Amino acid sequence: MEHKELLPNLFRTEYQKIVSVLCRLFGIQYIEIAEDIVSDTFLSASETWAIKGTPENPTAWLYAVAKNKTKNYLKRNTVFETKIAGEIKHNTPLNNPEIDIDLSDQNIADSQLAMIFTVCNPSNSEEAQIALALNLLCGFGINEIADAFLSNKEVIYKRINRAKEKLKEENIKIQNPNSSEIKERIQTVLKTIYLLYSEGYYSISQNTTLRKDLCTEAMRLTYLLIQNKNTNLPETNALMALMCFHSSRFEARTGSNGEIILYEDQNEALWNQELIDKGTYFLSKSSTGNTLSKYHLEAGIAYWHTYKNDTSEKWQNILELYNNLIILEYSPIVALNRTYALSKVKGSHEAIREAEKLNLTDNHFYYSLLGNLYSKIDAKKALQHFETALNLAKTVSDKNIINRNIKQLQ
Repeated sequence: MEHKELLPNLFRTEYQKIVSVLCRLFGIQYIEIAEDIVSDTFLSASETWAIKGTPENPTAWLYAVAKNKTKNYLKRNTVFETKIAGEIKHNTPLNNPEIDIDLSDQNIADSQLAMIFTVCNPSNSEEAQIALALNLLCGFGINEIADAFLSNKEVIYKRINRAKEKLKEENIKIQNPNSSEIKERIQTVLKTIYLLYSEGYYSISQNTTLRKDLCTEAMRLTYLLIQNKNTNLPETNALMALMCFHSSRFEARTGSNGEIILYEDQNEALWNQELIDKGTYFLSKSSTGNTLSKYHLEAGIAYWHTYKNDTSEKWQNILELYNNLIILEYSPIVALNRTYALSKVKGSHEAIREAEKLNLTDNHFYYSLLGNLYSKIDAKKALQHFETALNLAKTVSDKNIINRNIKQLQ
């Protein structure tokens, strides 16, 4: 592979690993210096490889150069020499006074785990946590994050910088969390990763490659948690199962022109059986102990959506899981989704009664659902609901789906 193709891939996979190790070494106050050193490493790679060709082991080359650049920076920078290098040396064993930039697999994993818990600090808003996670944990650039949020790069740049400053103000330590910190913070961490995945899976961005990348990164971070015995918890496995089940239908969710394909119209041959099997494995692992989280229930719902036969048993199970999810953590969208399952079990009339109680008059999904439920009962009412949904819809994909429904009715 040519270095012009290889470097962007290495940047995505290795940038955040080296940044995590250096941030853990330096501390949160010097996060920008860690980023500068790693960026400079990739710049050197771009320049050197263009002249000398790609080295035999590109990753090892990057790690060696990053180590050298870090040591050189420590030597020539007075502030580092007095404030940071001294502290690092103080914490190293007496028989090894040389500062060690440890880029072993184990230290990378430990550093990334520490960074996950640092980034997912409740001192920042959820929006800021996701942006920072994309930047520091996943190696996404400002432009890519702006694309994901349908925002401009200036807004994202300010959001990420404010989030970093907040962590500095709070003097958050980048260290492996102890058992009490894990217990206290794991829900925030899982929620950030869940929202990161959702940003990809339900993204209103038209960049389908980016959407898949967001989902892949969320799954990678969850797997990091699973690989550590202290964070390999039932709810972590449930979240992984949920993401595997959803991702298994990724290829079937969009058409050749990027249009969204609804569940009932999906080509089941495009469902990824390997991911379904992995989801089943992680769902089984999540059943140990007495924990029942929203991720367990949502994973159960997602599992039944990979069950290809449209049977009453399938929809009865989905409805029961939605009933439990509403009790555990109510949200209007969950209640809205539940009414679709209700229509499959008890018919459109009862589902309409339940849906209309929600009165979500600013939500186009609400009117789209009512349009679908009324389609076989009252075409005129169905059309009115679809037209209201069309006026409220914001994305091209949503508008296209609603227009298809209107044309079918007409």
